[in-house]
Amino acid sequence: MSNYTPFGSRRTLLNLVACVLVVSLAIPVATRADVPAQTPANRAILNEVSNYLNGLKTITARFMQVGPDGSVRTGQAIVQRPGKMRFQYDKPNPQLLIAGFGLLVYHDPQLDQTTNIPLSSTPLGILLDKTIRLSGSVTVTKVSQPPGEVQVSLIRTGKAQQGHITLVFSTDPLELRQWRVTDAQGRLTQVSLYDLRATKPFPDKDFEYVQGINHN
Repeated sequence: MSNYTPFGSRRTLLNLVACVLVVSLAIPVATRADVPAQTPANRAILNEVSNYLNGLKTITARFMQVGPDGSVRTGQAIVQRPGKMRFQYDKPNPQLLIAGFGLLVYHDPQLDQTTNIPLSSTPLGILLDKTIRLSGSVTVTKVSQPPGEVQVSLIRTGKAQQGHITLVFSTDPLELRQWRVTDAQGRLTQVSLYDLRATKPFPDKDFEYVQGINHN
């Protein structure tokens, strides 16, 4: 495992916040199940996806992240909609990624470096929006249905330069399993979620970064 730092610069943080399984399970760029995004046949699928995401409140999960260079990181995740997320990376490099109160904050304790950007300027922010509508301010660019999966690719309308996010769901029942963020240069960061559990909301302090406090 390399010492790849997933968000070592403002540009990288802005464009790459994401996750997926191992490379051998990566989804092909195109499959025979791909169909144009805006078709009557997709309306039921997209409606089911938006209803699921809007009903998603607080979950915990383990995650595995594959960086653009192929490096693999693991850790513990909290996704708490709307607007909050916490990714605590496992040792020996326990970086911390927090979304909360309109900001995305990344802290690297080894470099003693903290970076923050508006959540609205990242593709990942789409997943954490208060109300997820797969139209209007969000454009669906692709819908795919490989066996046992639904994949939906999204951009913020008119802001393709921010990159795009692909949400991957298992079916029967529909459940978020992974997301992939591709930046404007085509670099991909993939994250898979597993051992998902619905839970009660966490306190606000778990989604705040305060300099000088041990967050490990």
